[in-house]
Amino acid sequence: MFKKIEIDSKESMRELVKMAFQTDLVISGAWGYSKELSTVLEDISPNTKVQIQFTLATMRAYLEMNMTLGENERYAAINLNEIQRKLEGSYEKVSYEISAIKELEYNAFITEYKENLEKKTFDINEHFSKRKEATLKREVIYWFKIKELEIAP
Repeated sequence: MFKKIEIDSKESMRELVKMAFQTDLVISGAWGYSKELSTVLEDISPNTKVQIQFTLATMRAYLEMNMTLGENERYAAINLNEIQRKLEGSYEKVSYEISAIKELEYNAFITEYKENLEKKTFDINEHFSKRKEATLKREVIYWFKIKELEIAP
């Protein structure tokens, strides 16, 4: 079970993203834990909106599940899949399923795979079955405010 961690929103989100991920996005607000703490997409093309949202959700997952944790608590193989999206005025509520494996376990699986792949005695099905068993799945919601959807007064 993953202990829920929320990223503190006191720092500039844009600066944190730039520093931690070497990416400059035109964003403000917070990390999308609620409508009040939504991430504001300041200047975004409709063609890239979903991709930017997925990127931000992935960044949040890496910060929560890897970069801010101690060595024995970190997760690896962090993957997101969008489950649902709902428009609520100028806000978009997006649900993602996140899968991940404890980093130490993941590294052991990779080592086992590399060292044994060519061996006839290696049961690859059992290997992937153990990896699947070790995989954590969690569902998260990410709130975005889309400037272009704001209704003018």
